[in-house]
Amino acid sequence: MGRNKKVLLFAAAAMTILASGCHPSEQPASIQQSRIPISMVINKLGMTFPDGMDENENPYIHYIREQTNLDLRVNIPPEEVYEEKLNVIMASGSRPDLIHSFNPVWFDEYVKKGAFLPLDDYIEQYGQDLKQLIPEEAWERMRYNGKIYSIPSLTEVQGIELMYARKDWLDNLGLEPPETLDEYYEVIRAFAQDDPDQNGLNDTIGLILMEDMGRAAPFFGAFGVQPGLWLERDGKLANGSTLPETKEALAFLAKLYREGLMDPVFPLNRNNMFIEKIANGQVGMFSATWYDTRGPIAQNKKKDPNAEWIPLAYPVGPRGDSGVYDKDLIRGYNVVPAGTAHPEEVVKLLNFIAGAGREVLRLGFEGEIWNIVEGKMVTNFEEHDKHLYRGIYQSLVDVIDPVMAKTRLDSLGDFHLYENLQIIEQNLIRNEFYGNPTPAMSKYSGQLEELQNIFTSIVLGIVPLDRFDSFVEEWKREGGDKVTDEVNRWRDARPQSEEEGGS
Repeated sequence: MGRNKKVLLFAAAAMTILASGCHPSEQPASIQQSRIPISMVINKLGMTFPDGMDENENPYIHYIREQTNLDLRVNIPPEEVYEEKLNVIMASGSRPDLIHSFNPVWFDEYVKKGAFLPLDDYIEQYGQDLKQLIPEEAWERMRYNGKIYSIPSLTEVQGIELMYARKDWLDNLGLEPPETLDEYYEVIRAFAQDDPDQNGLNDTIGLILMEDMGRAAPFFGAFGVQPGLWLERDGKLANGSTLPETKEALAFLAKLYREGLMDPVFPLNRNNMFIEKIANGQVGMFSATWYDTRGPIAQNKKKDPNAEWIPLAYPVGPRGDSGVYDKDLIRGYNVVPAGTAHPEEVVKLLNFIAGAGREVLRLGFEGEIWNIVEGKMVTNFEEHDKHLYRGIYQSLVDVIDPVMAKTRLDSLGDFHLYENLQIIEQNLIRNEFYGNPTPAMSKYSGQLEELQNIFTSIVLGIVPLDRFDSFVEEWKREGGDKVTDEVNRWRDARPQSEEEGGS
């Protein structure tokens, strides 16, 4: 039944109520009271609502209520204190029926405290779409002592970054698209020093990075490493941040900076500033996200019709390595706090979002957000962007649907979004650790990540390259050795646990 027809039916029902002489607020004995109240705490994901709408009043939450016959009550804590609020909620005597968290450490901490209900029986009875669409490797990570304590949301996009460059600048300088790291160096140098925009001014940036060494992944990949990922070395797993190949990558980036070929203020480049420099035509090359063709690249082409951008092969380093980091399969965790009165309704809700409701929540309402024109899906950009908030609900249980993904991305226009993802997926450096956080990870991860800030100082030349060696020793001493030991014990035990059925 179409959405507009449902609205008409509800309107007709309201007219019947009025004709019978009853006030609508008196009638919910048969309608409202039949709806079970379900409260949930979810993340806003940086989305905004159109004027007059909020998380509890908009067409998409109304759609979910209509289809599930639940009285849904949504609570969205501020993003900047989201985890703190979750901890306050868990400590309170009044917990919601559903909580969504993106933090595996948070999930691990509370599942060990017995704070959540096991969901196996409810999934078996009410979650057939969930069972079908979520792979066993994801369920395996939701288990504790053999029971499932969370319904996962999956990461549909396996990787994020790929290299893009100004083809018109390459043409102006008579250069071919680079492939090897040495060729990349020469193109970056030429973009910075040889007036690629032919305006007679020294106003171009060869390569741009973001704060915290953001968008540098392809250059680490050229040395066969990615900071933070667990990679196999000599039969053991080692953290990429501590490997000698990372030192080599930092040396390459430090050379670019020292020679004035990189944005000199990259540590200050937060997202808006980063986008602005690309859009304004200052930048010749950067590691783009797969969707930047619809963002800063599109903005630059709008300002400069002569600007032409092309994807590049990932830089190949001295030992033939290339690639970028992969994304974890698990994006989020849906948990049901112990004591919830209607866990079966929560599972039904999540099953609907993953199954029957997936098309509407991901694509939007047909006839409003999109239409089929000559056999192809065409998106109304204005309405699409206006109602992006629907992703707040859809992402509760994201599942991998390649056909729908391609249809949706192609409908957004000629931005090569699906092609970009295909390029990335063929060039991933896989994280070899994909279990739940180990005890040492939960304890030391924050301080170990802070130690890694030294990478920016090395690139800037504030500290010498050999400071990397003392960083590695400090990382090991401050908990890294304990984390490494637990990661390798997980790896050694994994084949045995799989033979026993996975738990």
